[in-house]
Amino acid sequence: MSLFNVMDVAGTAMSAQSVRLNTTASNIANANSVSSSADTTYRSRQPVFAAAFERAQQDQNAVGVKVLGIVESDAPLVREYNPGHPMSDGEGYIYKPNVNVMEEMANMISASRSYQTSVQVAEAAKQMLTKTLSLGQ
Repeated sequence: MSLFNVMDVAGTAMSAQSVRLNTTASNIANANSVSSSADTTYRSRQPVFAAAFERAQQDQNAVGVKVLGIVESDAPLVREYNPGHPMSDGEGYIYKPNVNVMEEMANMISASRSYQTSVQVAEAAKQMLTKTLSLGQ
């Protein structure tokens, strides 16, 4: 695997972790939102990743990360009886998202560390490439 391929793989990893961080930030931002129906309530979202095998078949060695999409959680929403709330439905219930803030914070820390690791891999590949080029001088 060439050093350029290492940088490509690290780049796809950084891009994927960036999507993961943005999705997690969106979940945390909407964690305390309230709705009057289950249909309009925010649902937790998670990105789906896969290895980019079509690139692996061409390069024979390098396999990057591909974001297949973002899916909504099927976990049940929080239904709370609060008849005095202005957003309550006809039965007096309000609906809250199925976002667990503690899990989202752990997910954010994990994504941040994975992103940082990918940055360090790209930096190491760049330093090795620079050293290799300086050998010819």
